[in-house]
Amino acid sequence: MANTMVYLLLLSFLFTSLFAAPTTYNVVSFGAKPYGTTDSTKGFLSAWSASCGSASEATVYVPQGRFLLRNAAFQGPCKNSRITMPIDGTLVAPSDFQVIGDAENWLFFQHVNGVTINGGILDGQGTGLWACKNSGKDCPDGATSIRFSDSNNIAINRLTSLNSQLYHIVFDGCNNVKLQGVKVSASGNSPNTDGIHVQSSTGVTILNTKISTGDDCVSVGPGTTNLWIENVACGPGHGISIGSLGKDANEAGVQNVTVTTATFTGSQNGLRITSWGRPSTGFARNILFQHAVMNNVQNPIIIDQHYCPDDKGCPGQVSGVQISDVTYQDIHGTSATEVAV
Repeated sequence: MANTMVYLLLLSFLFTSLFAAPTTYNVVSFGAKPYGTTDSTKGFLSAWSASCGSASEATVYVPQGRFLLRNAAFQGPCKNSRITMPIDGTLVAPSDFQVIGDAENWLFFQHVNGVTINGGILDGQGTGLWACKNSGKDCPDGATSIRFSDSNNIAINRLTSLNSQLYHIVFDGCNNVKLQGVKVSASGNSPNTDGIHVQSSTGVTILNTKISTGDDCVSVGPGTTNLWIENVACGPGHGISIGSLGKDANEAGVQNVTVTTATFTGSQNGLRITSWGRPSTGFARNILFQHAVMNNVQNPIIIDQHYCPDDKGCPGQVSGVQISDVTYQDIHGTSATEVAV
């Protein structure tokens, strides 16, 4: 009888441990203010610290409202491998671009595992910095709105990124990433505002995403493998670009990339591969572009191995980047220029 009781207690403990609801950490409970005027950075970081320090699954909850945040680093590794961030509100960067303009990143996740972001709006308030850059003045580079670095098992669902200072969303050194239902929006003349940038990462999937911006809708950097992009609408923007590659002499290559069911509307490019004209160990191979519709696109299909923005400081050499096994299937639509390919 005693053994049976011990067995039942053990089963009860295991059931409770396996199916217990995750602990929820509301950023407002940690001092964040939903009015858009008070700096809430400390409240967000405190809620993150509590969830990261939890031995079991945790939730960082952002309720409705506007939360003003300076640059914030959400650091791992954490004690658990499942942190969910449901965002019902809007995260707002400072309106003065100088505040975070030299920070490189606005929201920075590093060394994390199993983080999921559901919903929410990120407002980078980048219009002031764009105007500064477009005027030719001396301006900071700007901050990427959200970056994941050296992280695994990341999911982003239904997130909206508005008016980033620099890139909207970046994955660098990550594995097993899935974005779904993401929306990116910035002016067509906003400089360097790539929608989604992937580099040195493996197993990234981008699904059902709409991107309007001033640079590449999706840019693929060195060291990217096993990338799947499906059902993406791009425009305005510079298209879906592999590259630029070959900027460094010793550089990892790009391979196993699929872009399927994409629509480009009024974009500068459609499906693009670019490399610098200099020696490099880089490469791009096993690339599949299929089922794409071009609507008034300036360069629907382009491979440029003498990439040099604004024709300034161009190396003027032969590109060492080897491009091979690139397939185009079912690409149709209209070109805004006489040379479509």
